[in-house]
Amino acid sequence: MKLRAVLRDSIPPLVLAVAIIVTWHVLVRWFDTPSFLVPSPVEVANVAWEHFEKLARATGVTALAALSGFTASLVAGTAIAFAFSQSRIIRLSGYPYAIFLQTVPIVAIAPLIINWFGNGFQSVVIVAFIISLFPIITNATSGMLSVDPDLLDLFRLHKASRWQLWTKLRLPASVPHIITGARTSSGLAVIGAIVGEFFAGYGRDQFGLGYLIMMTSNQMKTAQLFAAVIASTLLGLVIFGAMGVLSSTVLSRWYDHE
Repeated sequence: MKLRAVLRDSIPPLVLAVAIIVTWHVLVRWFDTPSFLVPSPVEVANVAWEHFEKLARATGVTALAALSGFTASLVAGTAIAFAFSQSRIIRLSGYPYAIFLQTVPIVAIAPLIINWFGNGFQSVVIVAFIISLFPIITNATSGMLSVDPDLLDLFRLHKASRWQLWTKLRLPASVPHIITGARTSSGLAVIGAIVGEFFAGYGRDQFGLGYLIMMTSNQMKTAQLFAAVIASTLLGLVIFGAMGVLSSTVLSRWYDHE
């Protein structure tokens, strides 16, 4: 039944994707658009196949940077949310700086990160970490503060410590909220990694999709540019989809347990 449901839900977007590709191909041929402006899907597919190894290697590098930044944001965001949940003063003092991470344009601070930490993988991970941190903080904090007051009174009645309150009550109660934030952050981490690669790059022997997009754009290799952009989109969809499956699995067991 689950397989049938997955297939049923997958058919509409696949049909739409085919329709978009066919329309794209027809319009390019109809208007005889130069390939350096808009290549046809066939040209993009041929270039992607020709440079498949390069695209796959770049996708792997970007995926590793995105997942590293996302994992760091998940750990740090949960820890910050724990601190926020312990004291109203801490929350009021620190929350405006958490909002700063969401409001400041990442393209404005990425060059600073490169200046401070240098070019390379570590700077890309830091950019991905910064851009994906805020949703974890807000959702985890909301979850830890939305605990049933009666349960809090029960724990305090039994003289539970702050650590016991967090590990046995606040953290378990915030799991659905953390997962919701993680789904959002997983997609943002891919964006952060690609933006970081615009500025940091890696080098001739190691580079990610962001660097590949920038180089092909500068060289007017539009078909390769389209292939890199599509690879970036697919990477984001895969990571977001994996988080969706993971969250559905965890939440279904969570609510079944309740």
